[in-house]
Order: sequence, then C-alpha cells, then structure tokens
Amino acid sequence: MVKCLVSIRTIILFSLCCALVLPYAASSAEKMPPEKAGEMGSPTGKIAFIRDKNIWTMDAHGGHQMKICEATNADGRLSWAPDGKRIAFTRSGRVDLHAPDLLGGQHKVYDIFVAYVDSAEAGSTYWWLRLTDGLGARDPEWSADGKTIIFYQDMNANRIDAEAPNYQICTMDNDGGNLKVLRKDWQNMSEYFVSPSMNADGEIAFVHFVTTKPNSSTGQAGGFRAIGIAKLHRDNIMAPLESVRTQSAANESTVAPAWSPDGKWIAYAYNSIEKPGMWIATPDFSEKYLVFEPPPGTSLFTMSPSFSPNSKWLTFATTDGSIWICDITGNGAKRLSGPGLDYAPAWSK
Repeated sequence: MVKCLVSIRTIILFSLCCALVLPYAASSAEKMPPEKAGEMGSPTGKIAFIRDKNIWTMDAHGGHQMKICEATNADGRLSWAPDGKRIAFTRSGRVDLHAPDLLGGQHKVYDIFVAYVDSAEAGSTYWWLRLTDGLGARDPEWSADGKTIIFYQDMNANRIDAEAPNYQICTMDNDGGNLKVLRKDWQNMSEYFVSPSMNADGEIAFVHFVTTKPNSSTGQAGGFRAIGIAKLHRDNIMAPLESVRTQSAANESTVAPAWSPDGKWIAYAYNSIEKPGMWIATPDFSEKYLVFEPPPGTSLFTMSPSFSPNSKWLTFATTDGSIWICDITGNGAKRLSGPGLDYAPAWSK
C-alpha cells in the first residue's frame, strides 16, 4: 500500500545507510601481533572518496587531492577498476509520489555509474557512464580480474507502490551487461543479503538482514534488522538460509565487510557499544583483531572499509567527515582529510 511508503522506507534506509558504530573508551581488545602481520611497508597508491557528493582522489598520504567527477549526488561505496582508470560509484535520487486521495510518499533510489580518471586529468569532470537503470542498484565492487561488478539491488525500487524493498546480491559485466540476480528464489525471500564483497576465488561476504514483524504490545513497527556477516561461495549462493542464519548469528553485530586483496582477511565494522570499531578477521572468523577505534566525540561510518593493494593498510571514514588510514596491527593511524564532508574512501587496486 502506498500510504506505508514513507515510514517503512525511512526505517529501512536509516538502518542500512545511517547506522553508526558508537565511540567507546579504549578497550583491551586484542590487536594483531606485528610478527603475525609481517612487514607493513609504506602506504602507496591512490584513494578515491566522496566529498560533498562529488568524487575526489588523493594519494595514500593525503596529498594531490583532485576532483574526478562532479556528479553532485554520489552516495555510497566506491570501487576502483583493476586498471586504475575507472571508479564505479552510486548516484542517488528521490521518488516523490502524490497519488489520489492524498496517498503517496518519498524514498531514495539508486543506480551505478563509472567515472573516468583520465577524463578528469584532461580537464573534464562531467563525464561518466551509467551501468544500471533499475533505480535500486548500489554499493558496487569490481572483481579482482576486472570482468564483473558485484553489488546489491532493491528489486522493488521501480515499483511506486512497493511497501518494502527486496534486497538481492547481483552481478553484471563491467560494461553493465549480463545483469544477474544470484539468488534464484529472490521473489519468495523475506531475508536479504546486502553490502557484498567478493574475493578472487568467488567467496562472497555480505550482511544478512531479516524482516521483523510489528509488535502490538510495544507499538514497534515492522522493518528490517541486520544480524551479522555471513559468507557463501558464488557457486553455492543457493545454500539453505539456515546455514546463513547460523553464520550471521555467530557474527552478530558485524557489518560492512571487505575482503583483503590477498584473501587472508575480512575487514568489518563492529556495530556494538561493547567492542565498537574497525576490525579484521580470518575468513572463518576464528581470529579477530581490532584495528581502529574512533576518537572521542566521533563514530565510524558503517560503510565497507578498503584495503591497500598489499593488504596491510585500511582506509575508512569517521562521521565528522574525515578519511583515515591505519595498518592492520592497529598502528600508524593517520587522518588524511577532514573534518569536513568526506567519506566512503576506496583504495586503488
């Protein structure tokens, strides 16, 4: 029913996009021993990020900042193509429905685009390529071989009378063709996979969401609830949901996964007041190490962090509009930009 559009969309979008990792006093959480991490090396390469809804780049030390794409509505995760010349990103818009009998509402819509670094270097920041047009695709990640892009999509985004989203993991060719919804039973699902990250072997880490029913005794509306991170191989994406529930329950309150290029680690945000911050874990989550806790008075964006090409450093954003880097042992933390209007950093591959 259209009249439900505003409240339901607002609740869901808030939980997906605006959830924060709360700051917390310095903890005794274990950090990775230097001997296990190996040589860190100096951070190199470029970092793309969103500043005031446009796409910028800088070097790994915060210098040579340059506007790449003046999209004016960039919104969400960025991802570099392996060639270092293209950046996949999301642009957002808004549906504003005024139906008969005063029914209607607003909700955000999304599609995926590609910005070109060489165009900006040639003086044009108004050039991009649109890859999707279904109004629900967001948070792209380029595959290690550059052939495909993985993302998640609201399958109901282009239905103005949809009561709630239906989030599914999808892939497409790097030119936007051959779009595939990975779960073949998506029409009947009431549990969803969002924020996917895929390693070179095809293993996909994602956040498992479940629907919640209204509670008449408390007056709480129904909606979505993030459980935690789960992992499935692309070839086994149709695994029973029970196996996903078991994984996500074991990793409760973990969100925003990102694979390291070497496949040894999954970085994530821990969305809890007990052990908040940016963490890394082995793929089976048997080993977990704290990387970064936000400074007092700030929080972490629960958007997927990004590894350096050598898998030794992470970049991420805090809610005061700053971009940070830190090595995986939790040392060498450095603010590269802000405070200001910066977020969603992505390291070049």
